[in-house]
Amino acid sequence: MINFFKDLQRKDHKRYLGGLDVFRYIGPGLLVTVGFIDPGNWASNFAAGSEFGYTLLWVVTLSTIMLIILQHNVAHLGIVTGLCLSEAATQYAPKWISQPILGTAVLASISTSLAEILGGAIALQMLLKIPIMWGAILVTAFVFIMLFTNSYKKIERSIIAFVSVIGLSFIYEIFLVEVNWPLAVKGWMTPSIPQGSMLIIMSVLGAVVMPHNLFLHSEVIQSHEYNKKDDASIKKVLKYELFDTLFSMIVGWAINSAMILLAAATFFKLGTKVEELQQAKSLLEPLLGNNAAIVFALALLMAGISSTITSGMAAGSIFAGIFGESYHIKDVHSRLGIILSLGIALLLIYFIGDPFKGLIISQMILSVQLPFTVFLQVGLTSSRKVMGNYVNSTWSSFVLYSIAVIVTILNLMLLFS
Repeated sequence: MINFFKDLQRKDHKRYLGGLDVFRYIGPGLLVTVGFIDPGNWASNFAAGSEFGYTLLWVVTLSTIMLIILQHNVAHLGIVTGLCLSEAATQYAPKWISQPILGTAVLASISTSLAEILGGAIALQMLLKIPIMWGAILVTAFVFIMLFTNSYKKIERSIIAFVSVIGLSFIYEIFLVEVNWPLAVKGWMTPSIPQGSMLIIMSVLGAVVMPHNLFLHSEVIQSHEYNKKDDASIKKVLKYELFDTLFSMIVGWAINSAMILLAAATFFKLGTKVEELQQAKSLLEPLLGNNAAIVFALALLMAGISSTITSGMAAGSIFAGIFGESYHIKDVHSRLGIILSLGIALLLIYFIGDPFKGLIISQMILSVQLPFTVFLQVGLTSSRKVMGNYVNSTWSSFVLYSIAVIVTILNLMLLFS
């Protein structure tokens, strides 16, 4: 009898550990999430909420649905092939297709880095009254040190945790302001394009569905050694990866939605248009009192630093992939990709007169490049030569191509507007 209970206890323990096994696979999705609650998102969301109230919440919903499908699909590519998106494009796509698209992806990574560095510089200005340009230099130098020494791995979890806590504080503050929930629900569910809103719509879309994150996710999935050779292992990893992606992207959706809700419930209600991130610190005052400005600036600084790190990694991955190499900080092409992305972004900041407008336009540039990356990705994951038995189904390919078409149509609308 005693042995029976011991066996039962061991089985329950194994079942418990099996249930916790999913947490071993959480990580890549959260790293991507850091990328889309970056300073560019803050600017886009506060602009959307302060100018158009609740009407643009649908963009966050649509973008997040697209993001879940695209990120899972590109992680699928990394797990099955052991290649990142850039490597796979170089290996399998014709050069006349892969090289121009990867070239524009490098440009998109520069635009991303610009937003991340600029956000960190704005935070330093808020905290220490450091001029934007000097703040940008300090942020860039710090990120270079972290990337080139690999020390970012030691504090990666702390950065993600800190940014997550601040994001959750936005969500909690929803209960401290007067949100018009019927209008909010309508905004989430009903597409609407108010006059003069196309730039903001595209910036929100570009801030959530970011081309560099597609490259990053397929690369990070390899650093965790998720790619397996046998079918049973691949299917297991794909299942857990989907949970990681769903969980992480929904967290991002909630945080981005919360920013728009708060801006709509405060600035839009008062008829105040947010024209600089410094204004938005007042959103935290009901929750944090007189220390709101410091906490807001620290959160923005951490968001800027952490997302600049992921942006640099993505740039290194894209550039190395052009030469058929995987990302490694000691690889010359990976280092050159990081230097090009962060260095050119820093140089461009010198010519930006309006930092807030610069953040929004940088996010819009990402959405313009996005269709090219998506069409490339879907073409690869729909190829049996690339994916073998794990090729996209007909239905999956239809959904993925539809996303690419929707983004393309939105870009054409922006062009004509």
